[in-house]
Amino acid sequence: MDFWDIASIVFVCTAVNHLGLVEAFEKAIHYRIPIVNCIKCLTFWAVFGYGCYDIATYKSNIFTVLAISFLSAWASIWLDLFMGIIDHLYMKVYDSLYPTTDETDSDALGASDTLPDVSAESCDEIAADGTNKA
Repeated sequence: MDFWDIASIVFVCTAVNHLGLVEAFEKAIHYRIPIVNCIKCLTFWAVFGYGCYDIATYKSNIFTVLAISFLSAWASIWLDLFMGIIDHLYMKVYDSLYPTTDETDSDALGASDTLPDVSAESCDEIAADGTNKA
């Protein structure tokens, strides 16, 4: 089993999950595939499948394939963490370059978006059917 082949499998499995392509694929087929949603599971089974092909072709050892599959699944967790950090830094740089000036683009509530304070006396004046008693 070649290192670059396994590294490519780990990167592709992690990137597919990190970018949300798995969720888009599941929406397209209207079916949820639990093993594909987990980065560790997808990486383990992809590397294990490649290792089984390698066993059949080059007569590798099954225990070596299992060990490499587990290590690849562990590496995918750290790669996903690294991708998340890079994504966070990218969003910070993007927000500093292109600040949101339109209120519809921002997710935060402004001062005018908050609900007014309602006192207990005004609540007593409203009947159960929504009409005003006063």
